[in-house]
Amino acid sequence: MTTVYWDRLDAPVGPLLLTADADGALTSLSVPGQKGGRTVRDGWRHDTGPFRAAADQLAAYFAGEPTEFGLPLSAHGSEFRQRVWAALDEVPYGATVTYGEIAARIGAPRAAVRAVGGAIGANPLLIVRPCHRVIGANGAMTGYAGGVERKVWLLTLEGALAAGTP
Repeated sequence: MTTVYWDRLDAPVGPLLLTADADGALTSLSVPGQKGGRTVRDGWRHDTGPFRAAADQLAAYFAGEPTEFGLPLSAHGSEFRQRVWAALDEVPYGATVTYGEIAARIGAPRAAVRAVGGAIGANPLLIVRPCHRVIGANGAMTGYAGGVERKVWLLTLEGALAAGTP
């Protein structure tokens, strides 16, 4: 059985549930009500130790300090999902991209936009792997596993949206 560590952190977008593997790599970051989010399971070990760097970097992020997260990450997914997630990691703070742009970045055909959206929706590392920075081709705040209101809040924090933008 694989050891899973977990901790909760208070954040402006609600309590965050973080999980890490035995090596201390972050395996998920979930928010309450998240589509596909994780919940604490029997056998998991509550330990703040593996999450000290994540807590510090998330606190800086929520304080409005532009930052790149420098955390070891370990998310399991298909080769296609891994390519999509790697493209998400390249979207800079304060910027947005479309699903079509992510498809193009990974060399997928335009017809793959739905599959790209599915991979983005399956991202287990909200906030640190910035799927909130992906918007619809028309600028719409489409889909976000953590809820569109959180997506708008995060993009406003980063300066990608003006305060009060729906």
